[in-house]
Amino acid sequence: MEFIEYPDREMMMIDLGNKLAGEIKNCLLNHEWSSFAVPGGTTPGPVFDVLCAADLDWSRVHIMLTDERWVPEDHERSNTRLLRERLLVDRAADAKYIPLYAKADTPEDVLPELEAVIAPELPLSVVLLGMGADMHTASLFPGADRLQDAMADNAPILMPMRAPGAPEPRVTLTARVLKDAMSKHILITGTEKRAALERARHMSLSDAPVAAILSGAQVHWAE
Repeated sequence: MEFIEYPDREMMMIDLGNKLAGEIKNCLLNHEWSSFAVPGGTTPGPVFDVLCAADLDWSRVHIMLTDERWVPEDHERSNTRLLRERLLVDRAADAKYIPLYAKADTPEDVLPELEAVIAPELPLSVVLLGMGADMHTASLFPGADRLQDAMADNAPILMPMRAPGAPEPRVTLTARVLKDAMSKHILITGTEKRAALERARHMSLSDAPVAAILSGAQVHWAE
């Protein structure tokens, strides 16, 4: 793990956005396309604002979420909605979007179809992740119903996940898919999350799921 500390959040978001754009561009020099997985939530929004204006061949960039809440794309809690507003705009409007949600009552109803579209994208070219103060990443939550299955070395591509306090089911890329990515970045802010990250390095995967992704990752932090 490489820990990179920035003097302020604005500089971090700009530098990280430029770094991700550079990695995607380098990938496109050697591959037909670049697969890029990103988190939901509000924290990465400024990074997306930088990225969407990058001078890339976005038509060859395949974007997906690391995890999604099982709600329609126009729902206020949909991560897809955030991407359509903040990342899949400007030059990045030409990117191919690979959804983690389909119209169905539960994730289990359509999981094989979703996985079939993601499988050709693996290993992922670039992954951007966040981390909660509880040391979850993507929807790999401590205490979630299928966390052990999602952390296994032989886990499938996707795992439905239900966690205490989460108002709806989720679907998430599993730990093996995330840690096998060719480039991994974790974005965190504030002293609470920095302290949580340090604790995670010495804890079990069931208590600190983010620990499964730390090896080989760059962690970007600002107060």
